[in-house]
Amino acid sequence: MRLCYLHLSRFPIQRRVIETPSLSGKPLALVEEVRGARTVAFASTAALRLGVRPGMTLASATALEPSLSSFPYQPVAEGAALLSLGEALMAIAPAFELSPPDGLWLDASAAPLCKGEEGLCHRALELCAGHGYRAHAAVASQAFTARAVGRHGAARVSVVPPEESASALAVLPLVALDRASSKGAGGGLSALSSLGLTTLGEVAALPVGAVVARLGIEGHLVHKLCRGEDDTPFTPEALPEVLEEGIALDWPAETMEPLLFALKTSIDRLAARLSGRRRAAVRLTFSLTLDSGARASVILSLARPSAQAKMLLDLARHRLEDLTLAGPVAALKVRVDEACDDPGAQLSLGDEPAGDAALEVVLSRLATTLGEDSLFAAEVDARHRPEAGYSPRAFRPPLRELGLSAGTARNEAALELADEALLERPARLFTLPATLEAEVGEKGELLSARLLGKRRKATAVAGPERLCGDWWNESPYRRDYYRVHFDGLGPVWVFRDARDGRFYLQGMFD
Repeated sequence: MRLCYLHLSRFPIQRRVIETPSLSGKPLALVEEVRGARTVAFASTAALRLGVRPGMTLASATALEPSLSSFPYQPVAEGAALLSLGEALMAIAPAFELSPPDGLWLDASAAPLCKGEEGLCHRALELCAGHGYRAHAAVASQAFTARAVGRHGAARVSVVPPEESASALAVLPLVALDRASSKGAGGGLSALSSLGLTTLGEVAALPVGAVVARLGIEGHLVHKLCRGEDDTPFTPEALPEVLEEGIALDWPAETMEPLLFALKTSIDRLAARLSGRRRAAVRLTFSLTLDSGARASVILSLARPSAQAKMLLDLARHRLEDLTLAGPVAALKVRVDEACDDPGAQLSLGDEPAGDAALEVVLSRLATTLGEDSLFAAEVDARHRPEAGYSPRAFRPPLRELGLSAGTARNEAALELADEALLERPARLFTLPATLEAEVGEKGELLSARLLGKRRKATAVAGPERLCGDWWNESPYRRDYYRVHFDGLGPVWVFRDARDGRFYLQGMFD
């Protein structure tokens, strides 16, 4: 199996800078408590240049640079952010496995869709850059090989052929074995360093018996890894059933600007996860935690399901701007309550995506402001009587656009009937047919009719189409339908009722 490893150097620092752009280029450290002392877990590039190093106490780091900004290192939050990025990368890979705190493996079986394994790496780096992350990528047949080359290789993109794993590992420094336990091998780094070894190739060149005698079974595993032999299986991450993203603000937000920035970060991640799963949001809930501990929730129902971050942000801003809160906001969480399949849409030449997006914004604003029942759509029913063939339904996109099965739309026959009915049916169908004051020729043909207060000549007539049914009910029908073009009015749909021989207006074509 071929695996692609993405190494996001100092991922927690990158995430912090993305969420707080004002920290970009400044000395920054994430600290954790170790044996009662606050120590540096990760440091930014600016802090590293000033001498700040991971493992150093915060007091020592602050002594080196008094302007050092420090924040608590939160492994749970970092893991959630890494998981979100992995879900976004499912747009190019069928599965992924996390390698916390700063990397993940991708199943590279879909590489042919990206013009090969090198193309897959470049595409993955593009997706990471779209979310603000810098990364290195490596593809290999073994998990350890891909990870070691991705973390310590010189090139930003590396592809290791299946038979060249040992040679690719040989030039890497011994520190590539650090944290190798995450894929089933122990460290032994200090013991090997004490022997004067500096590269993985030097370890692989040693007799396996000598390494085992020195390090035991752990040495045997290390020796295998250095030779490019790793049989650790790829274990895809289980995707959470509930899609949600949240941010705890460093300082409570009293104005919309910091709140909207946190909202944008959350929605961007949520939209990326939806796109990776090929899903679209139908209903979202925005939960705000106030500085006092109180909570407020806002529900956003979309007129058309979407996974577009920009449109979701516009709608969320519209909802939150009208919200009156009792205090500043300390935390924000966005949850997808309802979603559907999103097969995507292909635009024809000349289409205007911006216009469609603007329409969806208007529809969603109407739905959220006036209520979900304020928008209706006509749905074709499995009935031949035209005025009973349509019924109002909650506004949703066409079923086939959502990728739903025909069974969801009652049955396949109803869908076929709907397709046939829409071929020559008017866009504006009257609930009750209107009686026409018609002039009929000697052979019964329609010559003219009085419409909109004026006698209008029938310039073209197509038909008839006979519809009959419901003979078992109290109100059977038997009609001959015509598509008639009246002078000065355009095409309409009329029928002659067999019961009384009169003409009726059923609908108007656009």
